[in-house]
Amino acid sequence: MEPMKTLGFYMLTALAELIGCYLPWLWLRQDRSAWLLVPATVSLAAFAWLLSLHEAASGRVYAAYGGVYIAMALAWLWLVDGIRPSAWDVAGAGLALAGMGVIAFQPR
Repeated sequence: MEPMKTLGFYMLTALAELIGCYLPWLWLRQDRSAWLLVPATVSLAAFAWLLSLHEAASGRVYAAYGGVYIAMALAWLWLVDGIRPSAWDVAGAGLALAGMGVIAFQPR
């Protein structure tokens, strides 16, 4: 799979996971409607399906996906929660993305 397509899949996958986990959090911690569990379930199912679209072995996909998830979670922190990531957060995400690149784009 070409690098941009792989990265795009990982980003979409992370977004699905973040939404699928955020909606139950709203229900449990912010006393929102239990109906949020319906789109959360759909989002988590989409997360699992998106992970299955990658051509690499599942363990390698999960390991590389983790780096993208870290960066997307920090973007979520900023865009949704309104908390700007620290320089340490950004450095950590950069290291995680570098690790993702090594794992996902190694010569085969």
